[in-house]
Amino acid sequence: MPTKRQLLTGVAVALLFTPLLGACSNEAAAPAHSTALAEAMNSPARTPSNMQRDQYRNPQATLEFFEVEPHHTVVEIWPGGGWYSEILAPYLHQHGQLYAAGFATSDERGFAIRARANYAERVANDALFGNVIITEFSPLENSTIAPPASADRVLTFRNLHNWYMASGEAGMKGAFATFYQALKPGGMLGIVDHRLPETRPDSDMESSGYIKESYTIALAEAAGFELVARSEINANPNDTTEHPRGVWTLPPTLAAGDQDRDKYIEIGESDRFTLKFVKPHN
Repeated sequence: MPTKRQLLTGVAVALLFTPLLGACSNEAAAPAHSTALAEAMNSPARTPSNMQRDQYRNPQATLEFFEVEPHHTVVEIWPGGGWYSEILAPYLHQHGQLYAAGFATSDERGFAIRARANYAERVANDALFGNVIITEFSPLENSTIAPPASADRVLTFRNLHNWYMASGEAGMKGAFATFYQALKPGGMLGIVDHRLPETRPDSDMESSGYIKESYTIALAEAAGFELVARSEINANPNDTTEHPRGVWTLPPTLAAGDQDRDKYIEIGESDRFTLKFVKPHN
C-alpha cells in the first residue's frame, strides 16, 4: 500500500505536469435545468444572511458544475445550518429527494447537538423542507447516509478538513467508502473545500482548516472514484491561506475578532477547490 506521502507526491506531480484528459476539464457541462435552479436560488426558504454569501460560494454555478437535476436523489453531508439545503430542498421538492446526512447521534459535542435539533425543527416546520429525509454521518462509523446504490449525487461542502483534523487519513478513507456505497453506478460525488497550496507542508493540514487538492484526489481515487473534472468556480486568489487562526480567520467566522477585521473582510472567504468524481459502472 502506498504511504500518505507517496500518494501526495505522485498526485501533486501529475497535477503539475499532466493535463486532465477527455472529460476531465475545468469546464462545467451545459446546465439543463438552470431556470429551476435559479428559482430555487430565490426561494422563500432562503434567509437574507445566507444569500449574502452567494458572492463567495457561487451556489448556482457550483450545483450546475455538479450536474444536479431536479429529479435526482441527492445526499448532502453535514448540512450544518442548512446553507445549501435552503437551495437543494426547494429544488428537489417536487420531483427529487434530499437526504440530509447530519452529525451522528453519537456525536455529543454541543454544536453538533444544536445543529441536529435546529435542522430537525426546520424540516418539521418549513413546507419547502417537507421532502427532506434526515440521516446521519460519521466518517469512522458505518453510516447509512442513504440506501445503498440509491443516490445520484453525494455533495459535501467544506467538510473534509474537519474529518482529517479529527481522524487523519482514516477519517478521509471512511468518508469516501461511505459515499461510494450510497451512490449509484454512474452517480457523482461533488466536493468543495478549503485549498492548501501544494507547496505547504503536509502537517499544515492538521490544524489550519485547509487541505491539499492532490491529497483529496488521491484518496478519492483509491476508494474507487474516477475524477471527472476540476473547477476554479470557488477559487479566491486573494487568500494567502496563511492566517493566525487558520481558515477561520476569514469570513464568515472572523475568529481574530477586531484584529485586522477589515483586511480579512476584504480578502473574503477562503480559496477553495471544486472537484467532481464519478462512481464507475464496473
